[in-house]
Amino acid sequence: MGNCADLRLDVTRIDLALKSPFRISGYVMEKTPVLIATVRRGNAVGRGEAAGVYYLDDTADRGADILRKLALNMPADLTRDTLRTLLPPGGARNALDCALWELEAREAGKQVCELAGLPTPRRLLTTMTLGANDPDVMARGAIGFAGARAIKLKLTGEAAVDSDRVRAVRAARPDVWIGVDANQGYTPDTIEPLIGVLVDCGVSLLEQPFRRGREADLDGLKLPLPVAADESCLDLAELETLPGRFDVVNIKLDKCGGLTEGLLIARRAKQLGLQVMVGNMVGTSLSIAPAYVLGQLCDVVDLDGPIFIAEDPAPTVVYDDGHVTCAPEIWGPDAMIAEALPAQ
Repeated sequence: MGNCADLRLDVTRIDLALKSPFRISGYVMEKTPVLIATVRRGNAVGRGEAAGVYYLDDTADRGADILRKLALNMPADLTRDTLRTLLPPGGARNALDCALWELEAREAGKQVCELAGLPTPRRLLTTMTLGANDPDVMARGAIGFAGARAIKLKLTGEAAVDSDRVRAVRAARPDVWIGVDANQGYTPDTIEPLIGVLVDCGVSLLEQPFRRGREADLDGLKLPLPVAADESCLDLAELETLPGRFDVVNIKLDKCGGLTEGLLIARRAKQLGLQVMVGNMVGTSLSIAPAYVLGQLCDVVDLDGPIFIAEDPAPTVVYDDGHVTCAPEIWGPDAMIAEALPAQ
């Protein structure tokens, strides 16, 4: 990237209000705190947004503190590659890594996909997520996603009610691909009643059934549908532990620490024979844009974070006919960059 002696870093911390409370196994969310990293060199600007990883206590506040301390003594040789050794995986590194990608793209006059060695981006078929709720509420929500072609259900680890949730959504939407996300809610004993329901309802993916650290519980357990690792794989190093237990890896930029690491994981996962999924934390379209680049390499795409917030600042990604499209005006060399939001 060039000399970083004049690279400046600013950090903003804001709260994004949600349209309604969002429930997953063990958590109910009413707002999403995020941090925005902005880097400047000369007239070029780059931005990245991150929410952190709630189950690791990697909060937006902690991430903002990490970056503010770094801003006081920016390394002269900072690049996206050296950042991977400077900061651990997590929200702070994700925000700064994505900001450096945009800065580099603007300085080079090239699209981020081109810098990443990818073709011109195509629109992506994406799942739309239903938070865990009463089965009839989730069925109505599935009908409300009228244009969706793929729906992901959040489960809570209660086999009986989770089974009712799956049946209700499948009855409401017999036409869509369905995946379920257990968010670590099950054990090998408690999941057994659910499996038959998943098969009967044509569910195509089971994400993170058991707790992080209990991956060995999958050994010898022959599940009749693909299993995805989310919490069980945070970064490139942990990817090597998945083959033989998982079929899919869910890459989230907040977990792995940015687009640079995400691309490395996706390419290595394919070498290991794993399918690749890209997911996201709740956030604005700015947080989706780098993940959209990664999504060009993915078999499953779950990039619906902005639909849950009360207001997504323009320009925004577009959801249409079950797909997501991220226009160049959102992030990259052609981005429309507004004035920074007030810091909190």
